[in-house]
Amino acid sequence: MIDAKAISRMHSGAILVDVGRGGVVDEAALVTALEERRLAGAALDVFAVEPLPQDSPLWRLPNVVISPHTTALSVRENERIIALFTETLRRYLAGDDLISRVRPTLLY
Repeated sequence: MIDAKAISRMHSGAILVDVGRGGVVDEAALVTALEERRLAGAALDVFAVEPLPQDSPLWRLPNVVISPHTTALSVRENERIIALFTETLRRYLAGDDLISRVRPTLLY
């Protein structure tokens, strides 16, 4: 989905974040764009090959943050998800501001 053409359309100050599924981003094209500073950086927790091979250039790039795809796991995860959902639903039905709402105008 995110190939060299899509990456070339991104602003040079952009940071690509991929926390979805491995293989969505063309890693070779991403590495090239990062090395050439056509992208400011990348934050990744999924890869085409997992675990990410030790010889992957992504490990050595200073403008890349790599985290494990399991960072959300917790013994209380389901409890927290339910609590967030019910509070968000309560606020939505009451017409109140929502929690953790993405605001595209903030450019994040």
